[in-house]
Amino acid sequence: MLKARLTESIRQMSGLHWLLLFGGILLAWAALFAMSVPENLRDAGALYGAEFWVSLCSMTPDAAGAGKMALMWVLMSAAMMAPTALPAFATYDDLSQSAEGTRFGDLVLGYLMVWIGFSLLAAALQLALVHAGMVSVFGDSRSSLLSAVLLLIAGVYQFTPLKDSCLSKCRRPLVFFMQHWEEGPLRNGLRLGAVCLGCCWALMLLAFVGGVMNLVFMGLATVFMVLEKLPEIGRWLTRPMGVVLCASGLWLLVTSV
Repeated sequence: MLKARLTESIRQMSGLHWLLLFGGILLAWAALFAMSVPENLRDAGALYGAEFWVSLCSMTPDAAGAGKMALMWVLMSAAMMAPTALPAFATYDDLSQSAEGTRFGDLVLGYLMVWIGFSLLAAALQLALVHAGMVSVFGDSRSSLLSAVLLLIAGVYQFTPLKDSCLSKCRRPLVFFMQHWEEGPLRNGLRLGAVCLGCCWALMLLAFVGGVMNLVFMGLATVFMVLEKLPEIGRWLTRPMGVVLCASGLWLLVTSV
């Protein structure tokens, strides 16, 4: 019953608000594509040294660069996380047809506010790691220890009760909205964003391992996070991915010693 209702909700995605949402997602991916660093520049950075490319790269580790890092993380969060919330948005849109006081834009705004907050923290973390010499100006990890730790954190988190709790809410958007409907669209959006953040923060931080602004990593991570939130598919993916991430982290830890 829930699956049929969710499928029908997604099929009814029409109207100006959906066009704006999909357009925003496409614009975010287009901006990320325009900002992405080609592999030949990354290789050249490794060859000639970070100092040479700091002078040429717009993502500099200073106050101006911090703003650009924050913008990049905001775009990346919007491009990667909005698609994972489409079933929830569709369910809310469906429920709003028979209820008053619903504002789809407020729901999306609340959701994005949570991820904007995460983006600012992630940008600050990236800036700190750049200054510590653990991450390049391109956002790629220069430390095997850092990569191993991030992989282990993400892997272990896949098995935690908090991850399970957040995923269960993401996988049952109808139940989620019925429980919190009276809070209004903005608070529903904030709560949905917090639940989504609880699902995906550790996987998002793997951008430092896969490469910040690496479109291949972002694309694969987005597909996985979308599938992980699907009720019938996601339960077969969460723990196996945890095993893969933990094994990768341990292997990297052992081989880097």
